[in-house]
Amino acid sequence: MGWVRVLGLVIAAGLLHLALIQPNHPGAMTWGALRLFPLELPAVLLLLVALPRAASRPVRALLVALLMVIIVLKLADFAMFTAFNRSFNPVADWTLATAGLRLLKGASGWLALIAAVCAALLLFGLAAWALWWATGRWASLEPSGRLRPAVAFAASLAAAYAIAEIGHTTRAWQLPGNPPGTAFTARVGIEKLRTVQKTVEDLRAFEIAAQQDRWTGRKPLLDRIDTDVLIIFVESYGRSSIDVPRYATSHRATLSRAQQALGDAGVAMRSGYLEAPTRGGQSWLSHATLANGLWIDGHVRHAAVLASERQSLYHLASSAGFRTAAVMPGITLDWPEGLRMGFDTLLAAKDLGYQGQAFNWVTMPDQFTLAAMDRVFASSEGPVFAQVALISSHAPWVPVPKMVPWEAIGDGRVFDEMATSGDTPEAVWRDRERVRDQYRDSVDYALQAALGYAAKRADDPPLIVLLGDHQAAPFVAQSESAHVPIHLIGPPEIVSLTAEWGWTQGLVPAPDAPVWRMDAFRDRFLDAFSSSIVAQGSG
Repeated sequence: MGWVRVLGLVIAAGLLHLALIQPNHPGAMTWGALRLFPLELPAVLLLLVALPRAASRPVRALLVALLMVIIVLKLADFAMFTAFNRSFNPVADWTLATAGLRLLKGASGWLALIAAVCAALLLFGLAAWALWWATGRWASLEPSGRLRPAVAFAASLAAAYAIAEIGHTTRAWQLPGNPPGTAFTARVGIEKLRTVQKTVEDLRAFEIAAQQDRWTGRKPLLDRIDTDVLIIFVESYGRSSIDVPRYATSHRATLSRAQQALGDAGVAMRSGYLEAPTRGGQSWLSHATLANGLWIDGHVRHAAVLASERQSLYHLASSAGFRTAAVMPGITLDWPEGLRMGFDTLLAAKDLGYQGQAFNWVTMPDQFTLAAMDRVFASSEGPVFAQVALISSHAPWVPVPKMVPWEAIGDGRVFDEMATSGDTPEAVWRDRERVRDQYRDSVDYALQAALGYAAKRADDPPLIVLLGDHQAAPFVAQSESAHVPIHLIGPPEIVSLTAEWGWTQGLVPAPDAPVWRMDAFRDRFLDAFSSSIVAQGSG
């Protein structure tokens, strides 16, 4: 065997080695990962050598396909751990790819999006070709007739040892000692198969739960509220705003100033915490969890609840005589799901009348959204029950708007200079510290807008539920918590009905304030504000 062929075998083995040790978590992306010995490698190499020529090509094609699937799953894991601090679910999370592409387009434009997609496809093709070449080098070895069975037996032993290591790691059984390596890639594949199985089983259970609702046919509902109800989600507003010094210095001060102003105007406030079903993104999961009173932590569950007969908080409010609406400035495409969520009126970006320039991905500043909502609802007959999803504090957090006098908002062109000011997202996102600063400032702006709106309505206050949808990505939030603040703001006689909740009076929740799962809110809200429940309790 010549040295050129030997060098080819070494390079081929190295390529397979890199594919097998590819990390699926940011914490494993270190030079030390190169020292990892994949137990699958000897099994793969020996299998390729043992293959008869007739079986070589189909087995290699299957092997390359499996490796490419695992590579993509590892990349998806890496992205999910970076953004959401959790692994990728093959059943539920594929739709996030389109959301990520839309975010990239909004932050960097069409050219960057096209370049990124083309680069990804090119790299994928190169990786598949490299693995095909590498498997071909080893499959080209031709052991003698008597040696081939021995190689096949050795391949079987290597594969068995790799499988044993997986069982040892997952405690399915115990080996007499620690293996000198790991079957990491095979374990990732097995874990993904288990995730798929668990998700399917979980979905069946969820579909059953979605059919069971103690509020079906119950009347009267929400009759203890005689004003508008606004459930306002502040994008990426998490407990970090209260607990992490870098953010708390600004955000606590903003909350305290608003608390003083609202209190002076006779508005009551109580605050606590909810545990959100997601972190770092996927706001719609929190919206659906709060509305449906079911834990919705992935696309599969979200799709299931939309397809079910479950009555959301907005369905029930509509049956109670409220005009229900969704104010969604982040929606720029068709949104047929909104009608299935119980909304009579959908106000997407195009329906709010904004004529100013977009703030990168963010279509309009939160202050404009709230002012436009008031303008649209001014002619409404009867009380409004609305979900409002503010977006100024959505990544990439560049540029950050500033508050303007409410009477100066007009059609939004007053914000144009702000929309074109400051550094680009590309410049800011090269520095994690600057990203954190921009995040802090954008959440502070969102809180100023929402609380300023509450103060503006203080003469005839609606009942406002102001809460975060989720924490920011862990590297931004600087916290692993999934808790988000929630504030109840409104007329004292209505807010007082929640006294038994144990929430902190004011806008800054105490360290020991209650923490509910977000799916618990719907039923507690209906209990507090529906006299039929009080009557039953007193009987």
